[in-house]
Amino acid sequence: MAAVVLAGAALATILPFLWMLGVALRPASDLYAHPASILPGHWSLDGFRAVVDQLPFGRLVLNTFVFAGGTCVLLLFFDSLTAYALARLEFRGKNALFVLILATLMVPFQVTLIPVFLTLFHLGWLNTEHGLILPRATSALGIFMLRQFFVQLPKELDEAARIDGAGPWTIYWRIILPLSKPALASLFVIQFAALWNDFLWPLVVTSDPSKRTLPAALTMFSSSDGVDHAALMAGAAISLSPLALAFLLAQRFFVQGVAASGLK
Repeated sequence: MAAVVLAGAALATILPFLWMLGVALRPASDLYAHPASILPGHWSLDGFRAVVDQLPFGRLVLNTFVFAGGTCVLLLFFDSLTAYALARLEFRGKNALFVLILATLMVPFQVTLIPVFLTLFHLGWLNTEHGLILPRATSALGIFMLRQFFVQLPKELDEAARIDGAGPWTIYWRIILPLSKPALASLFVIQFAALWNDFLWPLVVTSDPSKRTLPAALTMFSSSDGVDHAALMAGAAISLSPLALAFLLAQRFFVQGVAASGLK
């Protein structure tokens, strides 16, 4: 029975991706064929050719890597610093600050979108890499996840390091971070996937097509004249590939990190 349930869940998970590939590999004449089928009646690479020919594809992929990768690197640094302070240091108001950070998890990003956009406008940061990256370079989820992991590390490590003359920065950089590779890797995968697929933020902050990321640029295939479904699905399939690769490479750390941090 369990095997049947798992097989059904796996099929329900995989089916949308199979449908996406089926649409991406169809010619225009086969998009609205009846009855519908997952596999195309005739195979075609027109959708993939449209993505490469009609978009500055290489530039868009580079922009997306810079946005997602650069933001993740800064996010891991800032979130781990904050989590270290909340988990390993003692100072007044620490618990209240942690509760306040957790409360921001209930505030949708769209609520702060306009104030952040106006701030970037006045700073002259629209259509820039730092305007894309810096406002997203911290995460309440990341702080919570890393804080839960850091709390579980033995306090004796800090005490032994202090006896040897190590300060808070040395303990954080040379002891806590090396022991936290599973949590850091899992957080990187989670945030990289979210940022790589981020559609709204790059679309709002960038108006120059050469500065946009791949998900935002795919809107070019949807207009008042219609939607090029094959090209849209081909672009989505290409955009998905780095995420699948990143997850496969970091899967072991991802599972260990989620388990160790206590997330369900």
